[in-house]
Amino acid sequence: MSVKSDLIQPDRGQDAVDIHLVNKDGFEDFAKNLSGPQRAALAAQKFTGGGYQVGIVPAKNAEDEGWFAVGGVANPDDLSSWCLAKLAESLPAGTYRLASGEPGIAMFGWQSAQYVFDRYKKDDDAEGERILLTSEVARIEAMQAEVQACALVADMVNTPAEDMGPEAIEAEAAKLAGAHGAKLDVVRGDALVTGFPMVHAVGRAAAREHAPRLIELNWGDDKHPRIAIVGKGVAFDSGGLDIKPASGMLLMKKDMGGAAHALALAGLVMKAGLKVRLQCLVPAVENAISGNAFRPGDVLSSRQGLTVEIGNTDAEGRLILGDALTYASEQGPEFIIDFATLTGAARVAVGPDLPALFTRRDETADELIAEGRANDDAPWRLPIHAAYGEWLKSDIADTNNTHGNAFAGASVAASFLDKFVGDDIDWAHFDTFAWRSAAKPGRPKGGAALGLRAAFHMLKKRFG
Repeated sequence: MSVKSDLIQPDRGQDAVDIHLVNKDGFEDFAKNLSGPQRAALAAQKFTGGGYQVGIVPAKNAEDEGWFAVGGVANPDDLSSWCLAKLAESLPAGTYRLASGEPGIAMFGWQSAQYVFDRYKKDDDAEGERILLTSEVARIEAMQAEVQACALVADMVNTPAEDMGPEAIEAEAAKLAGAHGAKLDVVRGDALVTGFPMVHAVGRAAAREHAPRLIELNWGDDKHPRIAIVGKGVAFDSGGLDIKPASGMLLMKKDMGGAAHALALAGLVMKAGLKVRLQCLVPAVENAISGNAFRPGDVLSSRQGLTVEIGNTDAEGRLILGDALTYASEQGPEFIIDFATLTGAARVAVGPDLPALFTRRDETADELIAEGRANDDAPWRLPIHAAYGEWLKSDIADTNNTHGNAFAGASVAASFLDKFVGDDIDWAHFDTFAWRSAAKPGRPKGGAALGLRAAFHMLKKRFG
């Protein structure tokens, strides 16, 4: 993993540099307790208590070599995940503790701020780790698990397609299964034709070493409620015969971001020991171009029995998810949740920071949104509108995979998926970006877990 596991440690009275947290409203009172040279030092650093500001303050006595840090936050008494992130990015390597209070959820950002993707390029200028001490010992392991899960998503998404093809996604699933005693089953290549025909059709044009597959992980006690986690695993999306322009392909290594989210969430569920019977499904393919690629106008069969006319080969993620969602539904789960980097329309609607959320039940959306807000990972709900689903009508098949206008693309895609989820099953769909185009404190540029923490805390509350 690209985040060290010891960045948060129990406070046993070790030597550590104090961190004082202030905001603009409280800075004047804070500064009254400082010496003239200390106030001058903060003034020289233009520190005013603004959000994400970091200041270094020398000891009050000139002969003392000690120092402390000051961080600007919105509310020192109510920290968010990101309140300590800039400090973790900016302070010298060493050990720190808050001068007052405990970090709480801000432990997350302290760790995530120190994420580095170094598979291909080592940082020779790295200074070392910033360690934070806390008396909230019981929270450390759980917070580390969330950080490591998000780092797994980032690592997988940041890895280029040649090194994160369907076979590498399978290897990640195997590693996860081995770590938690789960059972792993994989259907590959032409064996998909009878059981998962849309997965096969989308992935059949890829080179043999990137053959399509349906990855299935099962874990838990049969006596517990069954849940399914499904993730879109398009390792690279050329667009198929409806080929993307070069600019559109540039980030398509991230089109397996849904698979990364699904595996990371499954890992969190198993590590937390939630009382569920878990099935994690990842249809993993490369949407490539060759003489046997599926074509616009083709009609595909599906596991569910519906025939699907191909209006656009670049709408391939919903096809492979359709077969996987059908299979998940056959097991009679109480809840299905899927993650997919499905539509550009979702990004137009809610931008890059908010995963678009679709659910059949209002209460499920309310739970996911509430837990997302509580953990600084809030989704934004969009509708599954029946009238938009009618735009998928085909003259020659049961449904088309795309619609003929530019409206409500994310909702139409969700309506397509809805056809493949069993009747009356509680289902949530995240159309997530899985990418951060610009860095923010605690949130590096590149692969990003968006919606993962919301989903995990919702599951923990419901099944924990």
